[in-house]
Amino acid sequence: MKIFGKTDIGLVRETNQDAFCFGSFDDADCWAVVCDGMGGVSGGQVASSICVEKVSEAIKRGYRKNMNISSAKNLLTTAINAANSAVFKQSQENLELKGMGTTVVAVLVSGNIAIIAHVGDSRAYLINDEIKSITKDHSFVQLLIDTGKITEEEATIHPDRNIITRAVGIEHIVDVEIDIVDINNNDKLLICTDGLNGYVSDADILKTVKEYGDSSTEKLVETANSTGGRDNVTVVILAQGE
Repeated sequence: MKIFGKTDIGLVRETNQDAFCFGSFDDADCWAVVCDGMGGVSGGQVASSICVEKVSEAIKRGYRKNMNISSAKNLLTTAINAANSAVFKQSQENLELKGMGTTVVAVLVSGNIAIIAHVGDSRAYLINDEIKSITKDHSFVQLLIDTGKITEEEATIHPDRNIITRAVGIEHIVDVEIDIVDINNNDKLLICTDGLNGYVSDADILKTVKEYGDSSTEKLVETANSTGGRDNVTVVILAQGE
């Protein structure tokens, strides 16, 4: 697989509280991590950086060729739990960082299977002729959608759309959600912070990826910033085939 990634501070924020990392084990197996920090100017940066570092280290240390799905799920869950402990510990030891946390999306591709772990409202999409959100936001507006109180369209302009219901590092334990998806020839996995999907529609994400191919990450960041650049934005694309 080919992997492309880009992050940008945007046009408004003083710091970039997003962080990401990715790598390959061979031509088929690879991994990626994207985080969106929160908790003040310094706290968000610290939380996302710690999480990306800890999760990346755990994946590289624990990966084995031809891992079964159960082992891969355990690897990602353990990795995010270790990151949660590290972020929480830092927040308890430093008053300036108290309350910091981060979202996370971690992907491990093994053969034609992608194992995706996430906490918070950063997302993973499967893209081919269509675009499908693999992850489900851990957010206040998602709860409103699930209970029928608002529509998905109303959620995009809801005043509390930035409130998340789960985050890494907020408490001493974290609930990690796992999704499994088959990866076929010419499929792409896109993982991103809400600086992308909060300002660029799914339809426009799909159109951009289909039109720009390997340079999609740059174009998607440019498109997000063209709406005002009110948030940090991070995009990683893992491309099968081609």
